[in-house]
Amino acid sequence: MAERSLKPECAPTCPYQLWTAEPDVFAYMYPLCVCVHIGGYDCVMAVRKEPARRRSRPRARAAWGTISREQVIDAADRTVREGRSDQMTIRSLAADLGVAPMTLYRHVRDKDDLLDEVTDRLLAETWRPRSRRGDWRSWTIEAADRLRALLVREPVALHAYLRHPVVSPAAIARMDAMLDVLDSAGFGKSKARRAYGVIHTYTVGFAALESSRGEIVAHNDHRADDVMRELSTLTSPAQFKVGLQLLLDGICSDREAEITLPTSVTTIDK
Repeated sequence: MAERSLKPECAPTCPYQLWTAEPDVFAYMYPLCVCVHIGGYDCVMAVRKEPARRRSRPRARAAWGTISREQVIDAADRTVREGRSDQMTIRSLAADLGVAPMTLYRHVRDKDDLLDEVTDRLLAETWRPRSRRGDWRSWTIEAADRLRALLVREPVALHAYLRHPVVSPAAIARMDAMLDVLDSAGFGKSKARRAYGVIHTYTVGFAALESSRGEIVAHNDHRADDVMRELSTLTSPAQFKVGLQLLLDGICSDREAEITLPTSVTTIDK
């Protein structure tokens, strides 16, 4: 007759075997049980209960109605400034605030909504030039360079500017100030708007290229030859100012050409 085994499923494949004085009686010792072999049968003699695992106490939830939009933005702001923006999720922010993830959606639209708010705070802290407004050229160059530096330093801000036009309070204040400086310099409102558009798109585009090129060179040091290193200098802060100077030269030339136009326009016969 074939031997019948009653070993439990919890038994491992390699137990400790204990022999007794009787030739056909011995025992298997498993971590959670003891089986005795008698006359061709394996019988479970004792089963130890697995010790209960200690569960960590859940974090206390915030009281209903105690979380505001400002608190959610503060939590996102802290995460970004700590350099953990790539790890930030609605769920992680909710855990930090002690609320359920769905609670945050009562105050913010989504993660991008939060990043836009954080970008506005970062921009408000950095965009104002120290140069005198009377020196419109130096003031404009500094304003553009401050935005470039912010976008290269903070991927969150660059993401916002590349994803959609940024119309936050700080961005609007910056744009109005630049338009006012250009208008006061004699460009006029219409030409000042065009000049601002050229400067702004150049700044954002340069920052995006500088950021991506910097990562490529940093991650490929073993393959970065002389040509790659030379090309990387074309997206340096110094090169940004060189290009901006050329842009302003062109803008000034266009303004001066418009000023010297004759007051009367001759109609060309068709």
